[in-house]
Parts: sequence; C-alpha cells; structure tokens
Amino acid sequence: MKKPLTLPEEEPRKIQRADVPPAEGFTLVVDGHFKTQYNDEAAAKAAAAELLTRYKMLQIEIYDAAKRERTRFS
Repeated sequence: MKKPLTLPEEEPRKIQRADVPPAEGFTLVVDGHFKTQYNDEAAAKAAAAELLTRYKMLQIEIYDAAKRERTRFS
C-alpha cells in the first residue's frame, strides 16, 4: 500500500495589495503601481537598473516606506 502524499508545511503567504503602500522596506513603483518589495535600497536600485536596461520606456520609482517618499530612478 502506498503512503499518503504529505506536503511540507509552508509559511503563510504575505499578501500585498498593489494599491496600498507598504509599511516597511523599499518597493519598486513601475508606471505608478507598487511591485516588488526589497529589504534594502541597494537591492531595489539594482532591480530597477536591470528593469530599465530591458525596458527603456518604463517609469520607475523607488518608494521608501520609512520616509514615505518616492525617488525617480533614471
């Protein structure tokens, strides 16, 4: 008899709404929409630079949740 399939326990997913600014960290804002969240500014800038090299027409900003301000990345 086969053993029943058991799945490893997963951490609950952190659901992030695209219309609500995050409370912590740095987030990429692409064409006015919140996208990926990062723990530090260097990682957010690296991701923004990589996106901008692939898609030059995007408007990318980095949102700092601690200061609650957006900085245009160009």
